[in-house]
Amino acid sequence: MLNLLQTTGQRAFHLLEKTFNAIFGDRLNPLYYLGAITYFLLWVVIGTGLYLYAFFETGVAVAYGSVEALTHGQWYAGGVIRSVHRYASDGLVITMLLHMVRHFIFDRHRGFRWFSWVSGVVLLWLTYAAGVNGYMLPWDRLAQFVVTATTEWFDALPVIGGVMARNFITNANVSDRLFSLLAFLHIGLPLAVLAVLWVHTQRVPGAKTNPPRPLMYSLLGMLVILSLIKPAISQGPVDMATLPESVHFDWFYLMAYPLIESWGPTQTWALTVGFSCFLVLLPWLPPLRRSQLSKWEMAVHPDEQIIEGRAGETLLDAGLRAGLPMPFDCRNGGCGVCKADILHGSVKLGPFQEAVLTSAERAAGKTLLCCAEPLGNIEIAYVPATDVKRLPIHKHVARVTRLEPLSADVKRLCLSLSDGSTLKFHAGQYINIILDNGEKRSFSFAAAPHAAEEIELQVRLVPGGRFTTNVFERMKVGDNLSFEGPLGTFTLREDSDKPILFVAGSTGFAPVKSMVESAFHTGIKRHMILYWGVRRPHDLYLGSLAEQWAKEHSNFTFIPVVSNPEPEDGWTGRTGLVHQAILADYPDLSKHQVYACGSVNMVQAAQPEFVKHGISSDDCFSDAFHLAPQRPLDGQQADMVKLGGTHV
Repeated sequence: MLNLLQTTGQRAFHLLEKTFNAIFGDRLNPLYYLGAITYFLLWVVIGTGLYLYAFFETGVAVAYGSVEALTHGQWYAGGVIRSVHRYASDGLVITMLLHMVRHFIFDRHRGFRWFSWVSGVVLLWLTYAAGVNGYMLPWDRLAQFVVTATTEWFDALPVIGGVMARNFITNANVSDRLFSLLAFLHIGLPLAVLAVLWVHTQRVPGAKTNPPRPLMYSLLGMLVILSLIKPAISQGPVDMATLPESVHFDWFYLMAYPLIESWGPTQTWALTVGFSCFLVLLPWLPPLRRSQLSKWEMAVHPDEQIIEGRAGETLLDAGLRAGLPMPFDCRNGGCGVCKADILHGSVKLGPFQEAVLTSAERAAGKTLLCCAEPLGNIEIAYVPATDVKRLPIHKHVARVTRLEPLSADVKRLCLSLSDGSTLKFHAGQYINIILDNGEKRSFSFAAAPHAAEEIELQVRLVPGGRFTTNVFERMKVGDNLSFEGPLGTFTLREDSDKPILFVAGSTGFAPVKSMVESAFHTGIKRHMILYWGVRRPHDLYLGSLAEQWAKEHSNFTFIPVVSNPEPEDGWTGRTGLVHQAILADYPDLSKHQVYACGSVNMVQAAQPEFVKHGISSDDCFSDAFHLAPQRPLDGQQADMVKLGGTHV
C-alpha cells in the first residue's frame, strides 16, 4: 500500500513540478522551496502577530472590542495585517503538509533522516495547537465554538474528567485570568515552534531557510491581495448563554472539529492519537529499503578530500554535511544546479526531471548530486558554489619524533600531533607542511593508516630546497612543525578485482608503501606488482622492505628498475625507463589497474604509452601535483602528474 502511494505520488509531484517549471521556471518553482517558504510564512505570522498584539487588550470584556477597533478603525493597517496573519497561518499549514508529503513519497524519511521526520511531526502538531489557540483570542462566535469544542474534547480524557467545560458554561465563568492564559499560550506555542524548528533545521545539512526573493515578494503580495479581496473579520461577540447557529470555518486548522461533533470526543482522540503514532513510526514501517552500503567514501575534486557517507545518503547530503561548498538549489532533481562529474564508481539515481539530466549526459558520466546514492566508493568532480565559503582545511601542530637517514639523500621524518591525538587519513593521501613564510610543501603519508601512531614522511634532499635543506641540516627531534591535512584523493580503489600495477619513481615509493601495507592489513587478495624506477641502485632506499613483502605475500611482486646504473654498481637487474619495463611485461593493459607515483617527467612519458596499450581512464590513477580532477586518458587533453613527496 505504501509502495503504491509513493509511486503514484512521485508521478503526481513530477507532473506538477514540470507544470510549475513551465510557469515559474526551475529556479522559482515554489515546490522546490516548501521548507524555506514555511520558514518565511512563519516569520510573516510572527511579525504580523507582534503588531496585532500591540493593540490587543487581554480581557474578556475588552478583547472583542479591541480586535474590532483594530480591524475596522485602522483597516488600512490593522485590518490588512490581521488578514495577512490569518492567511499566512493557513499557508504555513499547507506548505508544512506538502513538505512532509514530498519527503514521504520520495522516501526521504527513513534511516538517518528519522529525526528530521519525527521532529517535523512534532512541529506540525505544535503549529496546529498555536493556530487553534489563535482562533480563541478574538472572542467572537467562532472563538466560542472553538473554545467549547476544545474543552469538550479535552474533557473526554480521564485525567481531566469534565473539569474544563465548567469554565465556559456562562459568561460569568470566563475570567480575565483564564483569558490571559489563552493569550499566554498564543505566545508560548509559537516560541516552542521556533525552538523545535531550529533543532529540525540543524539536522538538515545545507538547509535553506529563505526562498528566493522573487518568491518572497510574490507570496507577500498574494497575501495582501487576498486580504483586500476577502478580509478576515470577527463573527459577532461571544454569548455563552446561546450556541452559535453557524460560523465561517477554517478547514486548514479546524478540520478535526466537525468530527468532535459527529463522532464524539473519544473517537476523535482515538483517530488523532492513532494517526500521530502512525506518522511517528512511519520511518520504520515496511516496506523497508535497506541500503547495500552501511557506509561509503567519496573522493572529491577540487577540494581534494575524502569524506565518509552514511547509508541512504545522497552525494549532496554527504558533501554538505562535511561542509563542502557544493552548489544546489531545489534538492529535488528539478533544476540541474548540482550537476557533477562521476570520475570513478557508479550511482543509483532517484527520481529527477529528465530535462535537466539527459541520457547523453548520464552516458558521459554526469549526475545530479541531490538524487545520486553511490553503489560503492566514488570519486567526483564539481564546480564549487561561488557564494559559499570553501571547506576549511584542518591545521595541526606536530612535534618531530624521529629523523632517520634512509639513503644519502632521503630521510624518514616522523611526527606526532602536539595534542597527543592520532591523525586519521587514507592510504595514499598527503599533508602540506606550512613554512614560516606561509609557503607549503606537500608530502605523502608513508605508513598505513592502521599503523600510523606517528606520521611518517619520506623526504628527498633537493639542492637549494628551503624545507628539505632544513630537514637534512638543521632539524632535530623535538622541533615543531605546522601542517594542514589530510588531503588528496589518490587512494586504492577496492571495487575491482583487476591486478594492480604500482609505478613508483624515487620517493613516489612513499604513498605506494602506505597503500600496499594497508592492502595487506585489510586482506586484499588482488595481485599487486610494484615497479620501482630509480637512477642508481642505491636510490632503492627501502628495496629490502619491498623484497620482504614479496617473500611474505604470494600476491605481491617487486620489480626494481634502474635507469642509469654505473659499472661499479654491479647491477644485474632490469634497466631502462620504468614504464618501458611494464610495457615489456604487460603489452595489454586493458585487464589491469595502474597507480603511478613519481616525477612529472616519468608520468608524462608513461601516460601516452599506457593509453596505446589499452589502459582505460577508469583504471589509471596518479598522485597529482596540482590536484586536478582525474581526466580521461584517451584524449588529447589527457594529463597525469604527481605528488610523491619530492617538493623542495
